Amino acid sequence: MIKKIASLLVSAALAMPVMAAPPHGVMVASEMSGYSAPRLNSRSVLVINGSTGETLYEKNTHQRMPIASISKLMTAMVLLDSGAPLDEQVTVSNAEIDRVKHTTSRLAVGTTLSRKEMLLLALMSSENRAAATLARTTFPGGTAAFVERMNRKARSLGMTETIFHDPTGLDVRNTSTAADLAKMVKAADDYPLIREFTTTEQHQIVSARNRVLRYKNSNALVREGDWDIAVQKTGYIQEAGRCMVLQATVGSQPLIIVLLDAGASSARVHDAKNIKTWLEAHPGSWLAG
Repeated sequence: MIKKIASLLVSAALAMPVMAAPPHGVMVASEMSGYSAPRLNSRSVLVINGSTGETLYEKNTHQRMPIASISKLMTAMVLLDSGAPLDEQVTVSNAEIDRVKHTTSRLAVGTTLSRKEMLLLALMSSENRAAATLARTTFPGGTAAFVERMNRKARSLGMTETIFHDPTGLDVRNTSTAADLAKMVKAADDYPLIREFTTTEQHQIVSARNRVLRYKNSNALVREGDWDIAVQKTGYIQEAGRCMVLQATVGSQPLIIVLLDAGASSARVHDAKNIKTWLEAHPGSWLAG
């Protein structure tokens, strides 16, 4: 009898889900606490169910750090809010030469494109001179006035842990937190052009020297085509590491994912894929409806 009871207890224990503590510093939703959480490379991570608002995974979500070209989502919103004509032609000037990080660009000084095409290049392929040209030419007062609007927009969205100093993200003083960036992604999803341009796979233009220049999306997840992405943006400067924000449908739910300061170039992509795999493996636990 004792052996039979012991056998039943062992069987019951084996049938129970394995309780695995999440990695150090990580918190997960209570319904996912019984499953091994992924160990992600990114120093700061936030995953939110966009339908319910529930946080599914968080790590250092209020740690302020540089956000690099993630800044361009705010640049896009301020431009679109301004009502500036998108079909108006604007020209890259010497002011757009990067004297901070000394990065190069295929948009030569003198290149003239419509605001709409500049915005596409800024969002799709993270073209810095395109973003800088838009900021310089939108408001009286030039770039300084534009950056002030970026900070005003951030405050209106409740982004209390964010500050912008330039429209490209090359300035290391552009800092935010994963918690604030989730708010920015949610707001950006309300702009059809941002949704379209951040998920465009490739585009080509004719340069000032009459050459065809082909651009591709900076996000491998878009290029691979396996994700249902509504909005995304990548970013990189040395101080920020590899960054990514996106809103994507997993199961039937829109997820907001923020990944800051990943290591190698592919690390942010691997982190996003690991999150998706983790959630898809246990749909009954977190998937609403």
